[in-house]
Parts: sequence; structure tokens; C-alpha cells
Amino acid sequence: MGDAFSLQLHPLELVLRGSAMYWFLFLLFRFVLRRDAGSVGLADILLLVVVADASQNAMAGSYTSVPDGIVLVSTIAAWNWLLDWGGYRSRWIRRLAEPPPLVLVRHGRLMRRNLRREFITVPELMASLREHGIEKLADVKIARMEPDGQISVIHAGRRGAAADDDDEAPRRRTPGA
Repeated sequence: MGDAFSLQLHPLELVLRGSAMYWFLFLLFRFVLRRDAGSVGLADILLLVVVADASQNAMAGSYTSVPDGIVLVSTIAAWNWLLDWGGYRSRWIRRLAEPPPLVLVRHGRLMRRNLRREFITVPELMASLREHGIEKLADVKIARMEPDGQISVIHAGRRGAAADDDDEAPRRRTPGA
């Protein structure tokens, strides 16, 4: 029972292993899996479970004690918090942590290279446009994949919030009225 509550590995080794795996997985997810950041499907969950299992031994070596696990989990949580904090404070870290928006449709024209880059099919894009109330590409001023993986759309006929609500739009007086 005493082994369960004593460090089996040196804490610095756990911090280094945890840091190395955190950054490897961060870069993998940041640059390879951008599309799925905004949604979680069955394949995504399976991927996370397999990655967690495969990376566990690399992070932890052969630890078996509770304190070793606490040091390792604390290291991973600390990197995650530091990255969020740094992204809030620094534009450079924010650019590293999240991808810029990617234009998928501009003025009714598909940006096929960007669709290919994110493995988005035209039927998937059209489904997303329909969710935004748009039936034709010609009605799209711009559609972007945002950093969280969601697709945002600006309708070609709208110039802003005032164009949607006639009661809020400023009214002009016509001569003789």
C-alpha cells in the first residue's frame, strides 16, 4: 500500500515526459485535425481514446503510484492553462494556438483549394449553408471555417444588423413629406 502513495519516478522526468507529449499532441491536433474541433463524432472519440492510450506509456513510463499520476496530470493541465493564458495575452501565441479563419466561399464562388485542404465536400458545405438559411452559392458573400471548426456565413444581400431589422434602420425624410 505504501508504494501507491510514494513517487516511483523522479518528478522532473514526469514533467519532461508530460511536456513532450503535450506539445506533440497539441501540434498534431492543431495542424492535422482542425476541421473536427467544433464537433465531436464517433470517429473523433475513438481517435482520442486511442491517442490517450498510445501516449500514456510515453508520458508516464512505468509509473504506478498516485503521486506520479498527480504530477503528470498537473503538468498537462498547467500547459493547457498556460497556452490559454498566453493566447489571451499574446497575438503570436494566439496564432500558434488557433488557426486563422479559412475562406470557403467568396462572392458565390467556391474556394476549392480550401475545401480540399480541410476535406470538406460540396454537399457538406451546402448542408452548412442551408443551416444558415442559404440555398444557393450566389447568395453567399463569404463563408469561412472559423478557428473552432464551425462555418460562419454572411449573406450577400446583407450589409449588417440594421439591414435585418427595418424598425432599427434609420429612416430618411423624403422631400414634401
